Amino acid sequence: MTASPRKVVIIGGGLSGLSAAYYIRKFYREAGIQPELTLVEKDKVLGGKIETLHRDGFVIEKGPDSFLARKTAMVDLARELELDHELVSTNPNAKKTYILQRGKLHPMPAGLVLGIPTELKPFLKSGLVSFSGKMRAMMDFVIPPRRSLEDESLGDLIERRLGTEVLENMTEPLLAGIYAGDMRKISLQATFPQFGEVERQYGSLIRGMTTGKKPVETHTGTKKSAFLTFRQGLQSLVHALIHDLHEVRQLTGTGAKSIRVLGEDASSDASRYEVELDSGELLQADDVYITVQNFAAAELLRPHVDVSALDAVNYVSVANVVMAFTKKDIVTEYDGSGFLVPRKEGRNITACTWTSTKWLHTSPEDKVLLRCYVGRSGDEQNVELPDEALAELVRKDLKEIMGITAAPLFTEITRLRSSMPQYPVGHPGRIAGLRRELAQKLPGVHAFGAGYDGIGMPDCIKQAKLTAETAAAGLQKRPEPAEAMV
Repeated sequence: MTASPRKVVIIGGGLSGLSAAYYIRKFYREAGIQPELTLVEKDKVLGGKIETLHRDGFVIEKGPDSFLARKTAMVDLARELELDHELVSTNPNAKKTYILQRGKLHPMPAGLVLGIPTELKPFLKSGLVSFSGKMRAMMDFVIPPRRSLEDESLGDLIERRLGTEVLENMTEPLLAGIYAGDMRKISLQATFPQFGEVERQYGSLIRGMTTGKKPVETHTGTKKSAFLTFRQGLQSLVHALIHDLHEVRQLTGTGAKSIRVLGEDASSDASRYEVELDSGELLQADDVYITVQNFAAAELLRPHVDVSALDAVNYVSVANVVMAFTKKDIVTEYDGSGFLVPRKEGRNITACTWTSTKWLHTSPEDKVLLRCYVGRSGDEQNVELPDEALAELVRKDLKEIMGITAAPLFTEITRLRSSMPQYPVGHPGRIAGLRRELAQKLPGVHAFGAGYDGIGMPDCIKQAKLTAETAAAGLQKRPEPAEAMV
């Protein structure tokens, strides 16, 4: 180990920040560097949007409720924290997902990947798209492919290849729960660049998806469980991280106000940076890891670098409305994980998860737990309604769509303000440019999180791990001052 510890300040105590602390400690130590870590979080509790409520035998997620199994960073971290035995998958008998079309629930055809059919027969039989819409989708086989590597919107790709009906009736509702965004504005390269590669390689999305290797497993309708969570809730992972990081100084209830450059010489005894907190405390830092939302990160970095890449990312606010019912009061038979609502249906909710059916551990056997989502890009006003008014809007939709007239046993409402980053077209290139400038002008300052390279929880963990590992490798190669080598 080096003679003097390396002071590291992590700004943001959500999953990205906690994961960063875990992996900085690991990789710095492996590189022979002793990190002195301080974690700063503006909220009074750590964990960001992750929050699990245990109530009356229910396990209720007030924030995100699960993660993609194929993205292994979260499983790997759970294993390192000896928490992998708590992982649970979805109910194998609840694979079906429905999509609302003209007020009626239609099962999503098997083999559908973001609206792209990987099995033609179920797609052609589906009532989600009209005959003319299906014929338009089949034009994908003959429309010349776009060869350009330049970014475009995800919606433009799907609409260009498969038509407007597939985009609006299938792709948009499938992605509403992930991005809550406008598909015609969200970057393809930042979300599903594989589809651009499939088009260029095979000349057709359908041909590529049916003959080539399927690039994603999201919402495929296949038998394999695409999602995982923890038996006692996602907060289990947060608690395990906090416990494991007990020696890390954890400052809550105060945010970072500014970052000042103190010195250019990284090999001197003096720290390079000073982080001023809202509380007035000044933290010396050799390295600074910024994991807060892009708009907050922009204010810290604006005096030093071009932050237009951060300013370009808009954030959408959403609300989760969870309702519990007595099973005998529900007339609907649940045979799936829930339903999705296209924007053009004009409903108050964007989706509804039949939580107690999808995740068997979340509810007593004689009860039913439903989780409804409200808010998306261009339609956020209902998120800020008073609780009673918001719950009433959700109950209205549940009554008209599912025939539920019973009053809920209880309702839990969570407003996730500015929680869904919208990656604009050209986002990856702009973020890469920002990072190059950071490396040049603010060496040792790193920025990552949901607004950069993937919004899912495994994406955030992966970014934290990669950033810490790369930083540690760079520090290990750097010649140490003579006094530290004695």
